[in-house]
Amino acid sequence: MNDAPPPSNEAIERISAASSQIKTQLGRVVVGQEEVIDLLLVALFCRGHCLLEGVPGLAKTLLVSTLAKSLNLSFSRIQFTPDLMPGDVTGADVLEENKATGQREVRFMPGPIFAHVLLADEINRTPPKTQAALLEAMQERQVTVGQTRRLIEHPFVVLATQNPIEQEGTYPLPEAQQDRFMFKAIVRYPSFDDEVEVARRTTSRAMEEVDSVLSPAEIVELQDLVLTTPISDHLTRYVVALVRGTRVGEPEATDVARRRLEWGAGTRAVQHLILGAKARALMSGRPCVTLEDVQALVKPVLRHRLVLNFSAESEGISADDVLEDLIKATPAREGALNHDARFRGLAAS
Repeated sequence: MNDAPPPSNEAIERISAASSQIKTQLGRVVVGQEEVIDLLLVALFCRGHCLLEGVPGLAKTLLVSTLAKSLNLSFSRIQFTPDLMPGDVTGADVLEENKATGQREVRFMPGPIFAHVLLADEINRTPPKTQAALLEAMQERQVTVGQTRRLIEHPFVVLATQNPIEQEGTYPLPEAQQDRFMFKAIVRYPSFDDEVEVARRTTSRAMEEVDSVLSPAEIVELQDLVLTTPISDHLTRYVVALVRGTRVGEPEATDVARRRLEWGAGTRAVQHLILGAKARALMSGRPCVTLEDVQALVKPVLRHRLVLNFSAESEGISADDVLEDLIKATPAREGALNHDARFRGLAAS
């Protein structure tokens, strides 16, 4: 286990109760999408970012804005378009006349990125130069304009949406940009009953109000709590084995990776998978990480970090299909790790 003491029962109850309260508030406005909501909360508690992919009309924007309201967080939305410039995201220095002194002064006009929750709507509709304006903020929680670095207040989370079916006029996210997102969540069509409920709510009465559950300071406290959650050395090695199994050309690569992938995931995937499993355990009311927590997050963490080869794409095989095979090919029990030649270097001595 790691050196940090496990969270107290009171602390576990706090984060578990908070996540339940947030889900209750979101349920007043958003119908269904439980899996996506869980991923958004895990990302928030891990200081991570989330990429939402789904066809238009599935309430992606509504979900994000409602989440910000339920958390009493400042919220900004940027509609990404082909003519959007980096300065439209980060802000810019402007020359103004000081009315008191008559002197001209340079003043910084902050952009919409200076918010707790930033919705990057249709992020793949803007050129890479503007997409890259988010990179520094997502990784280092700061923005550099000119010669000045400006910190972004915590908590800070970027929630981006993209449309999977429209290709004309879009700019696919570079791998380095996608790697900054902790999760890629697939927003699917609602079930029949959920869609009936959506129709009832949106065509008969006004939308319900959402109450704030957590303050920014409380969210930061819960984010720190996630870092103290223990995970066994065995599960840590299992996570490393999973991710290394995607790396084509490496000795630990699985057969499915060699046959289906051009490129695998990097170390950031290991970090995100462990942190996500810790947050998921606490949200479920458990003091430490289980194998189920890890395996439940494999697809959201890795699906956008894999590059399929031509053979896989021509056969209609998805990244999720490859990850299903990866989980089956990676032994989860410590004894299996010790006896599998691919993982002898990872197994505990």
